[in-house]
Amino acid sequence: MDFQTGSVRDASRTGDYGRVIALARVARRMTQTALGQALGLSQSAVSRLEKKGTGAYSTDTLAAAAAHLEIPLALVGLADNRPPGPQNDGDNVNRRLFLGTAAAAAAAPILPQVPGPADASSGQAAALRLATAAYRRLDGTTASRDLADAVQGHMRLIRTTAQAATGADRERLAAAGSEAASFAGWLAWDKGDNGSARSWYGSAVKSARAAGNALLTAYQAGSLAQFEAHAGNSVEALNLVRRARRSLGDGRPAVADAWLSSVEALAHAAGGDERLADRALIASRAGAEALPEEAPPWPWVFSFTPTKVSIVRVACGARLGIASWVLREDTEALATGHDKQRALLVLDIAAGHLAGGRVDAAFALASRALETGLRYRSGRIVERARALRRSLSTGSPPKVVREFDERLHGVYL
Repeated sequence: MDFQTGSVRDASRTGDYGRVIALARVARRMTQTALGQALGLSQSAVSRLEKKGTGAYSTDTLAAAAAHLEIPLALVGLADNRPPGPQNDGDNVNRRLFLGTAAAAAAAPILPQVPGPADASSGQAAALRLATAAYRRLDGTTASRDLADAVQGHMRLIRTTAQAATGADRERLAAAGSEAASFAGWLAWDKGDNGSARSWYGSAVKSARAAGNALLTAYQAGSLAQFEAHAGNSVEALNLVRRARRSLGDGRPAVADAWLSSVEALAHAAGGDERLADRALIASRAGAEALPEEAPPWPWVFSFTPTKVSIVRVACGARLGIASWVLREDTEALATGHDKQRALLVLDIAAGHLAGGRVDAAFALASRALETGLRYRSGRIVERARALRRSLSTGSPPKVVREFDERLHGVYL
């Protein structure tokens, strides 16, 4: 959606932030009911918010709505020092915390989607989730080693804030902490520090339980399962997937079912079971194709699509050594995401070429991915490149492999 021109900009200039929210909601094909569920409001309350005109607004509500709809903060009056209206609780500490986070987030015109728990009315929790989102945005252009210290400091702030909170506020802060811990786990994984990654993902699961949110708990358990599958721990990954499904019961959202099936496929591939991996992939694709065209429920940050399932099939094919699974996909179309994500995909594609006997093509691709790994000092990419090299046994490697060995030799991150 173009936020720089048109009706949204005009509404913002007049102070009609409710119309800004309404236009952004409609552009994202979201109902008032769906937005209300994300913000902890009724459908009628959302309707009143959108019709409020130039009246006084709650900072907390604007913060949560802007985060959920990916609206730049300035467009709802929250990116400068002029409060758009009275707050719910008059807490100046919350106001300062939010504005400090807004300044950090302003580096990106539109943050990744940051919906919150259903009762997200806490200004502190909303501000802290926005900070996590800003760090996630930086992940695409910044080495994880450079982000990790800042994110761990962010985690300490969340813990300190949560210790002083009570009741529902403490639960909301636990949910914010769960999101941040999960991201810290992702950064540790990218650095190649699997022990710390496992610890952070475990903390994310515990914090989600403390928040009393079954969907968040299942999501974090699935994230840990995904990590374990990539680490080769098939049994542990499958147990975590089953636990996640059990915690949600039969009424779990369709996106949860589709995504967990993709994680299950990775787990079966890690265990070498082609048949069960294929069955899980088929179920995941069917679920993804049936999902409605609207923003996914929190805590999903990005939509789960058939393209994501294709990427998982490539990853499964790489681990199972099935060239057809890798190379039958339109790999150019799958190359989405930031540089580090693309490098991991390229290494999976390289593994497919190697499984098909195309050594030169495999290591030409692997060399490109390795360059990205070295540029961002990504231990995960470098170790994945090493694993690809170990899978080739030959007494007289061709030139492209020898050059790859020279580039890889002596690299310690």
